Amino acid sequence: MRNKVLIIDDAEFNREMLTEILEGEYGILTAEDGQKGIGLLERHEGEICVVLLDLVMPVMDGFEVMRIMERRGYLKHIPVLVISGETAVDVERKCFDHGVTDFIKKPFDNEMVLRRVRNMADLFAYRNCLEERVESQTMTLKRQYEMICKQAEVLKQRNEQITDILAEVVESRNLESGEHVKRVKTYTKILARELMKRYPEYGLTDEEVRIIESASAVHDIGKISIPDNILLKPGRLSDEEFECMKSHTIRGCEVLSHIEGVWDERYRKYAYTICRHHHERFDGRGYPDRLVGDAIPIEAQIVSVADVYDALISERCYKKAFTKEKAFDMITNGECGTFSPKLLDCFRNARKIMENVSRVEQV
Repeated sequence: MRNKVLIIDDAEFNREMLTEILEGEYGILTAEDGQKGIGLLERHEGEICVVLLDLVMPVMDGFEVMRIMERRGYLKHIPVLVISGETAVDVERKCFDHGVTDFIKKPFDNEMVLRRVRNMADLFAYRNCLEERVESQTMTLKRQYEMICKQAEVLKQRNEQITDILAEVVESRNLESGEHVKRVKTYTKILARELMKRYPEYGLTDEEVRIIESASAVHDIGKISIPDNILLKPGRLSDEEFECMKSHTIRGCEVLSHIEGVWDERYRKYAYTICRHHHERFDGRGYPDRLVGDAIPIEAQIVSVADVYDALISERCYKKAFTKEKAFDMITNGECGTFSPKLLDCFRNARKIMENVSRVEQV
């Protein structure tokens, strides 16, 4: 607790007089020069509430005391009241420039000294208390923020684990889907990063790219509800069978809608829109909602291109794999439906990277 006044004055009479004025309310420390005063400050820093300082002293004057106090940070917590016979305005201004709190000219009034010491001690005690509270609250907020960051990391991992589990469910129904899901995630990340770089108007961030990549794993989750005779049919689907296959977008959303309390809202939104809209086309000829242009969520547009590209270059039960060159031409020429010109621009620019990925995956 700060309840001591340090009096630094080379005149013994002044030290005794100031001690008599203040000792009824404060503990008193005295020094006859600045050097001894600094020594007392070092030993009693946490106890001193006010310093009464003379300017003209042997060994070390008051200005040097102020410079040392400022350099060591004492002035932030300990007010200084200069009591001096100096009457020049420049001297008083210089004291305030050094961080002095108040200035009293000699000869001084006893009651005035007591009141000013009280005011300074109370003011700095209140300020120091506020600073301690702020520091304490800052530390509390820092700990809470660190806890939130840890919880966010756990939630992120849980979100990704859920999508991986759901993707494994699809894999259990359709043997090619497991590797397909992994490749689509990789292609999605490549295209999303390219779009973020080339077209900032979409507002994609690194974090959103990560979520879109992870959420792309559930794009075909609805296929778990498609009968085997349709899902695994080696030949061309009839119109009725194709309508059933198309329903995997809606059925997948129904599955995702029943998963509550485990995903954060943004993650759930991306997973849902990707699942529902990854077969939409830019000209409105896709399904299930026949959305047109950028009414199709950008995350679904990205996954759509990634999904079609992998489907073309992969062998399926109903077709042979196309070459990467043929797949590239089919997508850019519109043979697989119409895609966003901006997304096709990204696809062209990322072509070599995507081909290298598919080459590694096929080894």
